Amino acid sequence: MTDKFILTSPEFKNGDTVDSSYQSDRDNQSPAMAWTNAPAETKSFAIQCHDPDAPTGGAGWWHWMAINLPKDLTELKRNAGAENGQNMPAGTRQLRNDSGTLGYSGFYPPEGTPPHRYIFTVYALNTDKIELPDDVTTSCTGFVVNSHVIAKASITVHYGR
Repeated sequence: MTDKFILTSPEFKNGDTVDSSYQSDRDNQSPAMAWTNAPAETKSFAIQCHDPDAPTGGAGWWHWMAINLPKDLTELKRNAGAENGQNMPAGTRQLRNDSGTLGYSGFYPPEGTPPHRYIFTVYALNTDKIELPDDVTTSCTGFVVNSHVIAKASITVHYGR
């Protein structure tokens, strides 16, 4: 029997409510992430952070999407999602988040709303590399990523202002 593909973070546990240090106008660094038990047939990884509770008419808010992470990678250090990409493995591509920047964008739910869910997901993929146009949207990238998924693992945290 194969062990389950699992995503963890040394900074929080699944279901935690996080503090304001994760807010986009504060630290604004992607949290450290680690994954275990990826399927043996994994050829690359993708990682994302999405807020499905953002008041966008149903699309939610993309905080982070990175593709083409190498198959032997098992963790990302804090601030791996820096806009300049210097903290990501060679060959990795970060997409434009819904704040309009490349890389990771921290949390910033509207004041007075219930805490939002922030879902970090790592995807084990059946392809070495995803090739997409420079101007591709993060939503389109998510669609393509999901067409190559062999396993995925998530952590959900909550934050409100």
